[in-house]
Parts: sequence; C-alpha cells; structure tokens
Amino acid sequence: MIEHILGYPLWLQLWIAWMGLVNFGAIVFLRRVQARWALAAFASAALFMELLFRLNGFNRLLGLAHVVFWTPLVVYLLRERPLLEPGSAFTKWITVLLATNSLSLVVDYCDVVRYVMGNRG
Repeated sequence: MIEHILGYPLWLQLWIAWMGLVNFGAIVFLRRVQARWALAAFASAALFMELLFRLNGFNRLLGLAHVVFWTPLVVYLLRERPLLEPGSAFTKWITVLLATNSLSLVVDYCDVVRYVMGNRG
C-alpha cells in the first residue's frame, strides 16, 4: 500500500504523515483513557485498511476503515472534551486530533459513498 501512497502528490503524502503523527501522538498520553482509545482506534483502522487493501486493492473503499473506527472515536472525544482541563497539553492534543480526524472523515465518507455509488477509482 505504501507504494501507492508514495505516488500521491507531496501535499497528500504530508497530510497522511500528519494524520499518522497526530494519531500516534496518543502514545505520549497513554496514562489517559482517551489516549488509549485513540491509539486503539488508530491501530484498528490501520489493520482494517490493510485488510481492505489486500482483499480489494487500492480504491475509495479504504476510507471505510476510518469511517468504522474514527467515527465512534470522534463522537467519544467530543463528549469527553468538556471534562478535560482547559489549556493542558493533553487537551490541545485532543483538539488537534479531533480536527485532523474529523477532516479526514469528511473525505472518507465522501469516498465510501462514491465507491458504493459505483465510482471505484
């Protein structure tokens, strides 16, 4: 799958790297349950994406991995956010994680819908 990603424009490669960095940033906050859920969702999405790739190739359906695992994570973190300490490094990371994953989900939902509608590119 990495060969396909390396064929993307640089800005898209940087976005994918950013998503990985932000999500893997959970490791810094492993004492917090929210970070453990974030890391579990990230790892689960990565494994599911790899499975989808092996079964179906490189296409829009890969976004389903984020839809399945990041949607519940984003909902959970939005519900937890008011309980977090304002201004803390952890809260700032959660905010960046929410923004990053939410933006990705917009694209992923569009890709999955397009795939289901017959645009399999």
